[in-house]
Amino acid sequence: MTRHRIYSMSFGGLYPAYVNKVERKGRTAQELDQVIEWLTGYSASNLEAVKTDGTDVEGFFANAPALNPARHLIKGKICGVQIEEIEEETMREIRYLDKLVDELAKGRAMEKILRA
Repeated sequence: MTRHRIYSMSFGGLYPAYVNKVERKGRTAQELDQVIEWLTGYSASNLEAVKTDGTDVEGFFANAPALNPARHLIKGKICGVQIEEIEEETMREIRYLDKLVDELAKGRAMEKILRA
């Protein structure tokens, strides 16, 4: 199986695309950070460091301090693929984040996004 090119992308390079997506829909970068911190367990300061130190997307998830156990409650389709059916762990984590960003951009309540 070939390695997907998103794995080697810098998380700091991908982050502005997420920010643009949520801000176009009236949400904030702070809300985005809250979602990322909930999913990965990164603190605000650690997240800032990862955005600037060149960490790739694969490393971002591999080194996540505490992936949220409730992330398995994230269901649905992203890019036409059912999240629950993605077997490769890193890709599933990426798609969890993509789904949360989509929910944030669509105006879903933060409590629901964070599966509270």
